[in-house]
Amino acid sequence: EVEKIRIKITSLGLTESRITSDETIQQLFVECRLNNFLAEETPLSLPKPTGGQRIHYNYSTVINVDKEDNHAEREYLKSILLKPDLPADSLKFTVVSDPPEDEQDLECEDIGFAYVSLKEIFRKQRDIIEQDIDVFDSQDATAVIGKLTVTVEALHALRSVHEECKND
Repeated sequence: EVEKIRIKITSLGLTESRITSDETIQQLFVECRLNNFLAEETPLSLPKPTGGQRIHYNYSTVINVDKEDNHAEREYLKSILLKPDLPADSLKFTVVSDPPEDEQDLECEDIGFAYVSLKEIFRKQRDIIEQDIDVFDSQDATAVIGKLTVTVEALHALRSVHEECKND
């Protein structure tokens, strides 16, 4: 059995903020990053949701963390479990503004960040299934600008890595 972490980015809703009122922000996509290894992004950027609506990505991806082929990822998971003070124990989701086609001189801009702690999943022994997580403003880490609905199934892989730590 290939051990993997499954990630699904279901939908995004925004609360009233500088983001909703900024007319240069029109299309959004979401990137998911595991430490420095891996960045995946939704293939679509969707029109910014307005007033209480949500945009639906329904994007799924899988990170393989088996011993044979994905040693670095596995070592990273080990370090999360073994080093309680490791700060980067989270999957990081970034909401990115995709400039409109007619304004290609504009850059993609990170507008918000959301996090899922793998350490917490292991501590609680519970995957995160279709859960709303806060999206924090990239310019003000205390301001919540929306909710991202995600699934992160990592418990099986984390348990397996944990077993291996015990046997090392």
